[in-house]
Amino acid sequence: MKTREKLAKLNDNDYQKFLGGTKSDFDMMLKVLNEEYRCQHQKGGRPLRSLSITDKLVIMLQYYREYRTMAHIAFDYGVSKSTVCESIKWVEDTLLKSKEFALPSKRIK
Repeated sequence: MKTREKLAKLNDNDYQKFLGGTKSDFDMMLKVLNEEYRCQHQKGGRPLRSLSITDKLVIMLQYYREYRTMAHIAFDYGVSKSTVCESIKWVEDTLLKSKEFALPSKRIK
């Protein structure tokens, strides 16, 4: 089952339980990511190959919510660990750049 189909079956309470936020937050994040992707690829560029923007967002949320390793996430999605790392980094950077979201810092102060 694809990620979008799984998400369509979740109610608001399940979004909080599985992804750590509300459906409206998820939809707003997805809107920001889709807009950034569209802006980056207006003049062309390499299309998405193995992971959709929704997949990338879910991966980043799983990484933060469940403390899963990138290797485990890569295994579940059938991609390389570096693809997972690049996806998490792109989603983090895009959401932070939008200034609508704040992500927890993993830096030790």
